[in-house]
Amino acid sequence: MQFGDFYYPLPANEPVLNYTPGSKEKSALKAVLKELKNSTIDVPMYIGAEEVRTNKKVAIRPPHEHKHVLGYFNEGDASHVKKAIAAALKAKDKWAAMSWENRANIFLKAADLIATKYRPYMNGTTMLGQSKNVFQAEIDSACEIIDFLRFNVHFLSEIYRQQPISGPGMYNRLEYRPLEGFVFALTPFNFTAIGGNLPTSAAMCGNTVVWKCANTQVFSAQMFMRILKEAGLPDGVINLVFVDGPTAGSVIFNHPDFAGIHFTGSTGVFNYMWKTIGANMSMYRSYPRIVGETGGKDFVLAHKSADPDVVVTALARGAFEYQGQKCSAASRAYIPSNIATEVKKKLIAAMATMKMGTVEDFTNFINAVIDEKSFDKLEAYINAAKKRGSGAKIIAGGNCDKSKGYFIEPTVIEAADPKYVTMCEELFGPVLTIYVYDADKFEDTLKLVDSTSPYALTGAVIAHDRYAVELATNKLRNSAGNFYINDKPTGAVVGQQPFGGARASGTNDKAGSILNLYRWLSARTIKETFNPPTDYRYPFLQEK
Repeated sequence: MQFGDFYYPLPANEPVLNYTPGSKEKSALKAVLKELKNSTIDVPMYIGAEEVRTNKKVAIRPPHEHKHVLGYFNEGDASHVKKAIAAALKAKDKWAAMSWENRANIFLKAADLIATKYRPYMNGTTMLGQSKNVFQAEIDSACEIIDFLRFNVHFLSEIYRQQPISGPGMYNRLEYRPLEGFVFALTPFNFTAIGGNLPTSAAMCGNTVVWKCANTQVFSAQMFMRILKEAGLPDGVINLVFVDGPTAGSVIFNHPDFAGIHFTGSTGVFNYMWKTIGANMSMYRSYPRIVGETGGKDFVLAHKSADPDVVVTALARGAFEYQGQKCSAASRAYIPSNIATEVKKKLIAAMATMKMGTVEDFTNFINAVIDEKSFDKLEAYINAAKKRGSGAKIIAGGNCDKSKGYFIEPTVIEAADPKYVTMCEELFGPVLTIYVYDADKFEDTLKLVDSTSPYALTGAVIAHDRYAVELATNKLRNSAGNFYINDKPTGAVVGQQPFGGARASGTNDKAGSILNLYRWLSARTIKETFNPPTDYRYPFLQEK
């Protein structure tokens, strides 16, 4: 029996630790990095109450040191996906019936565990497994995932309090049910926080989940799963499987109890899944929720009134933090002719100071790209730009080396053609392409920015002139779901900048906001009449 209305107030964002020399957090993290490097982990799949191991072991290797083995994960097959679905459906009724405060407190406890005891482990597994420097790990695998858990509890609490009005002689109420069936969470390598948020946001709403993370994110995903277990998450609520995408899809999208997908990944994969789901609609119990954040070709547009130092910093950070492996990373830039020479000179100088290497050396700003496939793709684009007559030239960087790790030097390409291939296609690496435009043709350039790419995830305008800011904000209204003024186009914070884009960048369901949680709920309206009528006839039927 519930004796109170339990409300969770708006939390504060988790403070970002600085890891300064001699700090406790720096010493603790270095010790954990050493511990993780010196052990070899065997990662099971988590299905129901079982830790499932198979005969197929896949090595987990740091992208910046690919000869080293951190451990192995146990790869599954279609039978494990079926088993995970069965476990999710078995756990569903009991989990959905659990009181809100008991469900919420599991995730709040997980947030506290990450903020304290497991902070260096979440950061350490992310640094080693995904090749993130300490700051990029801290804002992702500590702060952002903590914020997702705490803010989503608050947002869901707000939703539950939203109730309809009641007329005389009746009482109306809304109950927010979980979806009917199970939810599939498919998560990428680049953000540990996304790997945490996609399954937990759906589970928080009372759903049970089959979670497949990218193979290149297993090291941090298993750590988060262990924390959820320690926080009290019941067996079967979230089931973590390691299978290839087509295998998972062939089982999940052909199951009648498939209720929704929470996805972050490529536009091509998302489009294929949408088509598959549409073709299979006749077999599902209800219309599945399809929520996805996909690709981006994110822009920085500088106006002739822009401060060159602001432009350079926005490009250096926006394009090269985490090796450009962010959906929001600055990938194309439009620089006005009046400041172009100064911007290029200062950007090249800034890039010359960027150190590249292993994550264990905290002085390195740049680390490795995620795997050999990514390395080869980026190298091909760079080599194409080096060819004479390509219509582009490399003005900084351009070196690639995968002998020890998958290292792509931060690279700037200057394109003579604003529709040059690297101005249009998503690269997902530390490669920035700039185009210098006539400083007096700002409005024409706004049209160019809007029409060059099918994506609409993030973008930034840098200008001192307020009329230029207003013009860009209006003309680029549909060009980016997250639009930044005088800043880089990356770094969205939960509760501050709800994240997501439209067009080819996804369904814009805004992770880190109340909007996303509505997608994992199915409302039921209940009306109770206190004095029900006993005669069908209405007063208008009487003539006297």
